[in-house]
Amino acid sequence: MIKAGLDIGNSKISCVIADYKNTENINILSIVSVPNNNIKKNIILNFENLHDQIKSLVIEAEKQSQTKLNSINLNLSLLNSNSHYYNSEIELKNERISELHLKKIINQSEYFNNQSEKFEIFNNITSYDIDNNLYFNAPIGNYSDNIKINFYKIYIQKKYSDNISSVIKKLKLNIDNYIPSPLSSSLSSLTKDEKELGTICIDLGHSTSSISVFENNKFVYGDAIGVGSNNVTLDIARGLSTNISSAERLKTLYGSLVSSPSDDHEIIEIPIISGDKNSFKQITRSSLNAIIRPRIEETLEMIWQKIKDNNLNNKKLNNVVLTGGGAMMDNIEKYVETIFASGVRVSSPLEKLNLDNNFKKPNFCDIIGSILYDQKLFKIDFLAKQSKTTKKRGFSSFFSWLDQYI
Repeated sequence: MIKAGLDIGNSKISCVIADYKNTENINILSIVSVPNNNIKKNIILNFENLHDQIKSLVIEAEKQSQTKLNSINLNLSLLNSNSHYYNSEIELKNERISELHLKKIINQSEYFNNQSEKFEIFNNITSYDIDNNLYFNAPIGNYSDNIKINFYKIYIQKKYSDNISSVIKKLKLNIDNYIPSPLSSSLSSLTKDEKELGTICIDLGHSTSSISVFENNKFVYGDAIGVGSNNVTLDIARGLSTNISSAERLKTLYGSLVSSPSDDHEIIEIPIISGDKNSFKQITRSSLNAIIRPRIEETLEMIWQKIKDNNLNNKKLNNVVLTGGGAMMDNIEKYVETIFASGVRVSSPLEKLNLDNNFKKPNFCDIIGSILYDQKLFKIDFLAKQSKTTKKRGFSSFFSWLDQYI
């Protein structure tokens, strides 16, 4: 089966096409990525240019993969998004929990409520509370006096999703799934154990940084902030009065988040902005890193504040996984450990995907994750089996629907 994903970010647009058989058998046929100057903070600056850019990108991806696309999975940024946790419950009298009880709870909840000015990009069950005991799979068959289902929903601006959708549909492409970009990044970078045990995945992108949190194999939080690795580049350019391309080069080649005794003695020659094209000055590596560290620290603290604002800091999140281009900065793992007090690793797309070495980099996690989205993240054990027997009782449509969300 041919699957394709499209990631339209604030700094780049990427398309991936793969021959997909199952989670253990994925053959990437093409990945194409180009810079994007037509979106800023989720606002499209030029529709026609964006349309033409995406069209050229898709044509090139199709050419490389020798395929013709009819539909895609679409990654969308969570910048300016809203997270909403809610629950619904019913009282029982030591009754055995059935499918009908679950259906009743879901129907009376906010699950089907939509806000007209916002677009619901994610809505899922996170856990079940049975007589104050927490379950993460449907507890059908248990006896209970009370059952509560906890949900998590993400809204993004409807104007943003409508605008992007109109560009895609103009290309005669159907959109199979709208995917929160942070979720997409985590799908291709987190291991099964990390999703189960509790992990924060941080994608340090060019102009935005995104956050996703997994716990008990559930996606329980996603968000983004409007600060990325390009802010570091701009800080260097301003602080050292050099041009942006030189600042990017300095960040990549010499930037480090952990000090070394030799930093004060390592001299770097850089061009400076002046009337003379041949003007250079010398700086120490320590002075460069003194510019880099405050911005990274600010970014990480903003992310940690998001975690705290949603009461996720009280959970057992013992791991942090870094992805995105900013994750390739020297010694970033050690620096993040000091802020999050957790084990930290930098992740590239998972080894099982058999990627070409050119794509085994943190900045490809978001686009690779787009073709993994429709895998069953939230496994149903006996509920899926019971759905076969309940067909005779007329509830097959309910189970078909419920299977997607539990």
